[in-house]
Amino acid sequence: MAAQTPLPPIIVHRPTLRVIDGLHRLSAARLRGDDKISVVFFDGDEAEAFVLAVESNTTHGLPLTTAERKLAARRIIASHPQWSDRMIASVAGIAPGTVAAIRRQSRHGAAAETARIGQDGRIRPVNIAEGRRLAGQLIAENPGLSLRQIARAASISPETARDVRNRMLRGEDPLPKPRTRKHAEGGTPRQETTSNLAVPTVSTVLERTQVQHRTAVVERLRADPALRFNETGRTLLRLLTVNTASAQNWEEMIDNVPPHCGGIVARLASECAGMWAEFATRLEQRTVAESA
Repeated sequence: MAAQTPLPPIIVHRPTLRVIDGLHRLSAARLRGDDKISVVFFDGDEAEAFVLAVESNTTHGLPLTTAERKLAARRIIASHPQWSDRMIASVAGIAPGTVAAIRRQSRHGAAAETARIGQDGRIRPVNIAEGRRLAGQLIAENPGLSLRQIARAASISPETARDVRNRMLRGEDPLPKPRTRKHAEGGTPRQETTSNLAVPTVSTVLERTQVQHRTAVVERLRADPALRFNETGRTLLRLLTVNTASAQNWEEMIDNVPPHCGGIVARLASECAGMWAEFATRLEQRTVAESA
């Protein structure tokens, strides 16, 4: 009530006119005697409105209790069973392992799902071993299939499909066996230590850090109502999300562009890069002018 600066608009579910986020701001406005309040309308269904309400209350305002977060996760599992544990955990504000445990206890978690949608919007298989086996069968039956076709049919990444094909060419099983070694004294197998694993190069670590930073920045932008609740903002967020791909993702795309399309795709990519550069220049100029 005492705030002198304008508060963020409340979020209202347009079909039901129910307040999704901002009940305290609405109460404060009433107590001050205001007859109007800024509103952002949300047009999704009730399940999506609930997800937005939970996400909003885990990032600001009165924090949800642990019990409330678990109940919210259980309800989201029921309404969005295709979401990954990490995706639901990021919304409910609990650990992915807790979501996995709730899913196992829930009757909705018993549904046979072959793949789930992750936080980055990509679809990944629930059982990677089954995807590898299916990829092995496809390669054996149709050696001429592209990596992308195999990956799509088996619900795995093109890089995993490449690994399966390379293993089969070497006469190995498509599914790698867990690496173990024996103790020097007792001979009991144990998991391979990290000292025997490949050490990432400085450039690999730097590239990974840069991608994580870009992804984190885009995630913060996705939480901004000024962007996420209008079509232009959502379009911009989609474009930014696409451009947070890692170097490995770009390599996969390059490898899977058909040779007869290479020149056209390269020209379009160059034109898009030029448009992004102009976009950045004009936006920086406007930001500087507004802050002057």
